[in-house]
Amino acid sequence: FGPEDFPGCEPFRLPAAELDRYEGRLEVWDARTETAWKVSQPTTIYHERPARRLARLAERIESLRGSRIDSFGSADLARFDEVGRKVVLVQADEALYLHPGRSRVSGPAIDVGRDPLPDVVLEVDHTTDVRRGKLKLYEAWGFPEVWVEVPERRTPSRPQGTLPGLTIHLLEEGAYRKSPRSRAFPGWRAEAIHDALNEVEPSAWTHARLERLGRTLGERDGTRPDDDPLLRSLRGESRAEGRVEGEARGRAAGLVEGEARGWAKMARQILRSRGIEVSEGFPTDLPAFHESSEETVAAAALACESEKDFLARLRRPVRAR
Repeated sequence: FGPEDFPGCEPFRLPAAELDRYEGRLEVWDARTETAWKVSQPTTIYHERPARRLARLAERIESLRGSRIDSFGSADLARFDEVGRKVVLVQADEALYLHPGRSRVSGPAIDVGRDPLPDVVLEVDHTTDVRRGKLKLYEAWGFPEVWVEVPERRTPSRPQGTLPGLTIHLLEEGAYRKSPRSRAFPGWRAEAIHDALNEVEPSAWTHARLERLGRTLGERDGTRPDDDPLLRSLRGESRAEGRVEGEARGRAAGLVEGEARGWAKMARQILRSRGIEVSEGFPTDLPAFHESSEETVAAAALACESEKDFLARLRRPVRAR
């Protein structure tokens, strides 16, 4: 590797014996020359926000899918020699495993030659350009999907030719090709991912896309929102309270009323856990719960962006397309 391979980075000597004790962020480390590259500019929120936002978006998708998505952040991705010494090491900005059973790695770093590779790797080019060197490593190592995000916030030190936007690189026959949409998240287009990573607050369009993605992945994998442990617990608690209240009333109408109130409590808990404010008199439209299924209530609470939006979804649930 040479300086031209890592624009926006500066090299420094880092002996192999000191590598595991180094606590800073690295782009790449090469054992042959014991050289490491780190980003020249200080880390800012404009670089960090997209990666943190992706992890949060993945949490929303996993709740709607009903199956965990593991986020490894800037974990070490390394190639080892035959005696277990690191040969090359890189740090991504985010690494996602969509299938929990595949995210069991063998040590403190992801062993590129032995461990399952992440389904998606995100690189944020705020003051760097990973296309010249780092992306070639991902390609040689066989990473299936790499996203390169250039944030909207511009900086004078950004390398020439890096315009705001997100580029999806899919591995096909050993080489990357650019794709307008993700393979790991079916139907999620590059421009929509870029918008979601740069929004101050997730928009209604983003919420709708996340809901469709969660349902699509759930249908493909045979899971649903009720398979999410937290949601299952909330639903079980609300279901039990609804039965108790309905039985106390001693009438069929009372049982329906009690179940509706139990579902309403479940919705209130989900909304509050997501940081959405709920009015003191919630729910103001209990009949809407009478006419909805428990799964519809849960899906609306997970996908909405406000109490008003939740009630609107309850009356006209958004279906996967």
